[in-house]
Amino acid sequence: TDALRQSLRRAQDQVNSLLLGKAQEVRLAFVALLSGGHLLIEDLPGLGKTTLAHAMASSLGLGFQRVQFTSDLLPADVLGVSVYDAASRQFQFHPGPVFTNVLLADEINRAPPRTQSSLLEAMAEQQVTLDGVTHALPEPFFVIATQNPVDLSGTFPLPDSQLDRFLLRLSLGYPSADAERALLSGVDRRELIAQAAPQLSDAEVVTLRAVVNQIHTSDALIGYVQALLLRSRQHAGVRVGLSPRAGIALLRAAKAYALLLMT
Repeated sequence: TDALRQSLRRAQDQVNSLLLGKAQEVRLAFVALLSGGHLLIEDLPGLGKTTLAHAMASSLGLGFQRVQFTSDLLPADVLGVSVYDAASRQFQFHPGPVFTNVLLADEINRAPPRTQSSLLEAMAEQQVTLDGVTHALPEPFFVIATQNPVDLSGTFPLPDSQLDRFLLRLSLGYPSADAERALLSGVDRRELIAQAAPQLSDAEVVTLRAVVNQIHTSDALIGYVQALLLRSRQHAGVRVGLSPRAGIALLRAAKAYALLLMT
């Protein structure tokens, strides 16, 4: 476990070297991955969302796919499709880009609701059902979805059922002056990501997720989370109170954060 924690630290440091000046955002992205959740990033184009996703996949030795969500994107373009094979007289399944470890759903709120919802089962159950056949997704499976601010034209707001599948939602924001100067004067991030050596493997990431689940949770912390859930349901300023599933996810995130602090 000590060796895994050291490798995890190296992976996190490597991502920080590729996405300059965003240490806390990188840490939260690792929290989402290690706790088995998914990440939603809302920001303007060009602020490093794709760099974060690609850098994490490269540093952790995980498969990576990117889907650009557009108004004409179909669910089959994400999940895959069954095609009839005349020779075998059977339908052959051709998997879509969702069959990977890290899926970047870029500008997800530019796609119509039907296509957005095609990710629901995959994110919740780590499987895809097409034509009555269930196909398991690789482990680990982690979605990083990006969306433009809702006031931009051509966007479809994500429904609550879709937002509920994301553990964390964050914004990267503009870089600091020093970080921006380093970006302008340095090597292209894409070249650096291509050269990045993986610090972990997919199997080791799965093991780290299991380690997160084994971290002890004190009664005091459980009581705090329960009080937080209850307060959210009673507060007049909260439209929808937190569900028990949200409480479980919050505890998992706290465990993952604790693991990262130990590296």
